[in-house]
Amino acid sequence: MKISIVVPFLNEEDNVNDLIIYLNEHIQNYDDYEIVFVNDGSTDQTENKIKQSNNIKFNYKIITFSRNFGSHSAIRAGIKEASYDVVTIFSFDMQEPFSVIENMKESISKGKDLVLAYKKVQKRSALGLFFSKMYSRLMQKYVNPDFPKEGINNFMITKKIKDILNNNIEANSSIFLQILDLGFDKEFIPYELIERKKGKSKWTLKKKIKLLLDSFISFSYFPIRVVTMLGIIIFIIGIIYALIILGLKIFGSVMPLGYPTLIILILLGFGTTNILLGIIAEYLWRTLDVSRNRPAFIIKDIYIKEEK
Repeated sequence: MKISIVVPFLNEEDNVNDLIIYLNEHIQNYDDYEIVFVNDGSTDQTENKIKQSNNIKFNYKIITFSRNFGSHSAIRAGIKEASYDVVTIFSFDMQEPFSVIENMKESISKGKDLVLAYKKVQKRSALGLFFSKMYSRLMQKYVNPDFPKEGINNFMITKKIKDILNNNIEANSSIFLQILDLGFDKEFIPYELIERKKGKSKWTLKKKIKLLLDSFISFSYFPIRVVTMLGIIIFIIGIIYALIILGLKIFGSVMPLGYPTLIILILLGFGTTNILLGIIAEYLWRTLDVSRNRPAFIIKDIYIKEEK
């Protein structure tokens, strides 16, 4: 079985030598594997260091983006340019062991079209762990009940899924949810997380928030339903409040009214309206973005190196 391994990177020059050594150790037969590096708009010397290395013992190609498009777009580009029918991904910082690829390969050889891997032990900051758990629970409840509570960190797919992804390249979307949403027979494999040794993670809070929005808006009607339900609830509260005031007036009771009450109602009303308009605007913007048919990524260059 020949496998293409997609390795996205963004400013990872500190890890180049260690990654090459690591891959050399684990890829025993270079004809069985192809490494597809994807340069997601790096501004350092990562790409040059790979090209200049004389120690590489495996086949590889480097796909260079014209700018930073994000890790999910990088994975999509790697799948599109992969030479082999079976494709998986690997982290440039080597936080997952190569054995997870071997385990997924074994499942594929038994007839599975999709194998998903997740971290069994989550060694993260309190904020990172909170976001991960919250994201997984929201995805399980409102997007796809098959989404594992530990999240999805890696996958291996066959030609069936590869062709579908290449024919449906989505911008501003989660490739993991897109794969899971296809409905193919799948298997989940856990693995132990390896701590990053060099460099800093590029998985920032800003990118996490964008992933959350992409996942909800691309795969769930939940946010728009929240808009509708909040509108109905606020309307009902307004009717009840009006009936209470009317009743107090009919029975001669005096209800003190003042600026604080008025200001609170105005702030609450305008605040709620702005939040709801913001959610609707997200949908409208993404509809406009799709109608423009802009590419999810732009490849500036492809460099290919094969062992003889």
